Amino acid sequence: MTIPRQLPNAITIARIPLAVIFFVVLLLGGTYGVPSPGLRWTAAILFIVAISTDWVDGYLARKYDIVSDFGKLWDPIADKLLTGAGFIGLAILGELQWWIVLIILVREWGITVHRLVVAKEHVVAAAWMGKIKTAFQGVALGWALLPLHELIGLGPWTLVTGVLMIIVLILTVVSGIDYIVAQVRGSRQKA
Repeated sequence: MTIPRQLPNAITIARIPLAVIFFVVLLLGGTYGVPSPGLRWTAAILFIVAISTDWVDGYLARKYDIVSDFGKLWDPIADKLLTGAGFIGLAILGELQWWIVLIILVREWGITVHRLVVAKEHVVAAAWMGKIKTAFQGVALGWALLPLHELIGLGPWTLVTGVLMIIVLILTVVSGIDYIVAQVRGSRQKA
């Protein structure tokens, strides 16, 4: 079976408008799904579908040997737009503390800006630790977005959400440090 060479890139780019739609639906849904639990469920499902495409595009690109510099650059950007929309949306709704969101966003966009700056010289693909961080962000945000407090109670749901977000914060910072160390080592080897 052959697939169009641009399919993984098209899937990557599709995450960008999905991130915008998800963000709007999340805010319209309100805190914990009040006043509109239907919109909150919709936002959560949109996020889960969109973040799942990150795995799909990478799998297709590797399986069919169609990994591209475009995909290496835009895949993490699309991921950061989507997860950033989730973090910011939850903070706007008062469900996540702003200081956590700000630390995550500074790390995410700082590295993205660096990738864009050095893209003329070489494309920096996501490292394994960054991929783990993104996967964990997806799981934590998926949990936080789903209004599961209706099923298990607000206390347990809030506790699990808090623990997941602290783990995300730690992974985000550690993977950022790993990225910086790798870039410094790489630049020293070139010199």
